[in-house]
Amino acid sequence: MTIDARPSALLAAAGTGIQVGAAMVATRFAVDQAGPGSLAFLRYVVGVLCLLPFVLAMKRQPFATRDLAPMAALGIVQFGVLIALLNYALQHIPSARAALIFATFPLQTMLLSALIGRERLGAARVAGVALSFAGVAVALAGDAFGAETRGSHWLGTLAAFGSASCGAACSVLYRPYVARYPTLQVSAFAMFAAVLFLALLAANEGFFLATPRFTTSGWIAVLFIGFSSGIGYFLWLYALGNAAPTLATMFMSLSPVTAAIGGALMLGEPVSMAAVAGLLCVIAGLWLALRPG
Repeated sequence: MTIDARPSALLAAAGTGIQVGAAMVATRFAVDQAGPGSLAFLRYVVGVLCLLPFVLAMKRQPFATRDLAPMAALGIVQFGVLIALLNYALQHIPSARAALIFATFPLQTMLLSALIGRERLGAARVAGVALSFAGVAVALAGDAFGAETRGSHWLGTLAAFGSASCGAACSVLYRPYVARYPTLQVSAFAMFAAVLFLALLAANEGFFLATPRFTTSGWIAVLFIGFSSGIGYFLWLYALGNAAPTLATMFMSLSPVTAAIGGALMLGEPVSMAAVAGLLCVIAGLWLALRPG
């Protein structure tokens, strides 16, 4: 059996997993300074502006009219609904708990992809996905279940799970469009559609009624999140266009591990032996799913 992915696609998926974890850490600097919709709006305005020069310079392929609405809807769910739900979750439950719930992303992708017949799952791949999730659980279980919550625990938990479900659905449904059109072109269009949607959420939070009041570290975090998201989303769609959805999303298991390491480096949080053991489980799960039969 051969791995149904290009090596470059696996590298792109790994880069996306690391970027998502780093963005989670940066979000903690800014999430209390703006509403979840406003922060997501700023994030992807910066992301679109980063991608725009490259899109204008490339040779673009006209979109078929029938594909515009589905791609816009996927962009709104991927960038708007997913991020707004995740930002809401980070306001109500600890970041480790949100990351642990979000780590069900590959499991949900695997089940959905198999359910609609997009890919056939062998025992090794199923075991690899399960082992990767177990690694995340081992790494974050203490912080995820022992930390205090803020606001509504259940609403935050449901928001984090819903965020992962949005990502799983988009991962499976994007494949035809990134196979039909240039990845960068699809990335920019989908992200722009999300910005229009997020503008409505930001307006509802009063974002346009006053100048945003971010601290210096908050603005730095916003710029980092936006710039890295633009690059990360291009890598993500490239991975989905050249690898099976389950394989691509497995690398999202790197995001909570990255968040834990980033928390240690940026916030002075200790790195526990559980985090090290969890990282080893994630690596073992990726190896198990990617190795030839």
